[in-house]
Amino acid sequence: MSVKVFAYIWEYKVKTEHIDAFEHAYGPHGDWVQLFKNGDGYITSELHGDINNTNHFVTIDYWTSKEALDKFKKVYHSQFNELDKQFELYTESEKHIGDFVSYMEKYLTKE
Repeated sequence: MSVKVFAYIWEYKVKTEHIDAFEHAYGPHGDWVQLFKNGDGYITSELHGDINNTNHFVTIDYWTSKEALDKFKKVYHSQFNELDKQFELYTESEKHIGDFVSYMEKYLTKE
């Protein structure tokens, strides 16, 4: 049985000279994940790199609900904005793709 969760999706065009640093900061053990782990309702994050364009990335952050993310952003507003400002130099552009419902089993069910 699948469970509906909230998926927060962003697209990035990363400057070539900052790809390694971007992958570290946005990867599974990076600064964003470490901050998100403080939030109630955070599940996991994924970083996806385009196989045809090494500068193109997508992140998907999974939360139990949009409300959980909104609460996190309110509580950790200053830390969130600090990281966002710190890492903006890595990118040529950032675009919020959207807020989605994801049907998930992998992270929420016991195997």
